Amino acid sequence: MKRIAITIFLLVGLSASAQTKSELQKHYEAFYKEMRLQGDVAGVINAMTHLNVIIPSKERRDTLAYIYANDNQHLQALNTIGIEKDDAASDLAVQVKAISLKALNQPKRALEQFTILNSRTPNPYLAYELADLKIQTGDATGATSHIEYGITNATDEMKYAFYERQQPYEVPLKAAFLHLKGLMQYNKDKNDIDAAITYIDEALKMDPNFNLASLSKQALESRKNPPAAEKKD
Repeated sequence: MKRIAITIFLLVGLSASAQTKSELQKHYEAFYKEMRLQGDVAGVINAMTHLNVIIPSKERRDTLAYIYANDNQHLQALNTIGIEKDDAASDLAVQVKAISLKALNQPKRALEQFTILNSRTPNPYLAYELADLKIQTGDATGATSHIEYGITNATDEMKYAFYERQQPYEVPLKAAFLHLKGLMQYNKDKNDIDAAITYIDEALKMDPNFNLASLSKQALESRKNPPAAEKKD
């Protein structure tokens, strides 16, 4: 009789636990929907974190990491899904790792993630990221290949955003590639600055308000015509 009583007690306890878990899930699912409607990112993260604790899933974890990354909380995003190279990871997880590692100035690790994305669905936007990262990591040959691919395949409708000014701005993606090509030309032959400026002028012709290209051109021209005091040195 005592054993039967213990068994019944355990079954009741398990049933109550399952009911509580189900109720918590419904609560945080409703909370998540409400926070999304209100545009409350912190609330959405709170709800998603609780849901992932109650019923863990790879998809929910990837989504949570994406929300962090989209809110520029890149360290938190990477703490959620890690930084390891995983060829079997979802596109969303790889994308989060790529953009967060790039934002945290980890070009080599970011390059691994962008390479995975590009192997799945090559496109000019990924080519730009790869070219930029390969320039940073010293792979001139690889960068040149991506630049040429981008110039050939970028359409007039494609834009790329830059953030070096207080106010972000967009330029034609092809102009962004031409700017990179000018920088690559200068790195290839520092004695032929005019050739580098030619590519940057092409970029500025496509968008005269391309601030980064203007700054690059000014820097190159200053090297071509250094101040008199500098020439004496």
